[in-house]
Amino acid sequence: MSKALKRATMDGNTAAAYASYAFTEVTTIYPITPSSTMAELIDEWSAKGRKNIFGQTVEVREMQHEGGALASTYTASQGLMLMLPNMYKISGEVRYSSLYRKFPEIADELLAKAQRDAEERTETYLRLVAEK
Repeated sequence: MSKALKRATMDGNTAAAYASYAFTEVTTIYPITPSSTMAELIDEWSAKGRKNIFGQTVEVREMQHEGGALASTYTASQGLMLMLPNMYKISGEVRYSSLYRKFPEIADELLAKAQRDAEERTETYLRLVAEK
């Protein structure tokens, strides 16, 4: 028996939230303003008890230094620069992570610098990136 395919029109942030929620056990929300709707949706779905593909409700936490579980982190613009020390730590421990980001046009140069810095320091940082 096949399931009926559900289609929906949504923006990129909502699509990234849907895709990441399905595969995430624990998510960390990095507190920064302005924030994107991605983290807000994940927090809302978790609070309502929505289940992921593993049949679990995603656990939402504030960003910490250690990452031990399969997790997703959401940030916008300059939040990525504040996350760099944690990204290097994750990379050094060869941890898996996923990073979903929304970058306004003004942050393009910031992103390019962050990517150059990350590439210079390590090549073991494994990431999945969804851009707007």
